Amino acid sequence: MKQTTRGDFESWLVDMDDALERFFDALPQEITDRLDFAPPSLDVLEKWILARFESTDQMLPASEAATVDGLARYIGETFRKAIGGRWGIRLDDPKYVFYGLPEIVGYSDKPTSLCPISLATASADRRSGKYLSGVLASYIRDGERQPVG
Repeated sequence: MKQTTRGDFESWLVDMDDALERFFDALPQEITDRLDFAPPSLDVLEKWILARFESTDQMLPASEAATVDGLARYIGETFRKAIGGRWGIRLDDPKYVFYGLPEIVGYSDKPTSLCPISLATASADRRSGKYLSGVLASYIRDGERQPVG
């Protein structure tokens, strides 16, 4: 999922719909039927993550790259639909914690880093079953507290 050039990132974006379709096709139908990009669907996805991965380490092998990419895309799109913003990437500073990883940007005047792949892996680590929806709820609350223009 790490991108090294702007062109790589643009290709990744162009593939969004097809990549999400491939991801859905790889999931059990009873899960896919409940993934509608609404905030509560994150709990459905997280339950599946916890059943599939006992730890973050199990998400790291190359054999899991397509699954983790699909998770990040779904999580990112769900956040983007709920709080606004667009996909972006930082390629200017190799020391940046999310260097080369797609992020959601432009959703507030003072955004904090929102990297969907890190949310996916953190959900496997936290093992709460409500981690993703809790983080999204926090972003929604913060957005409601933002002063208007």
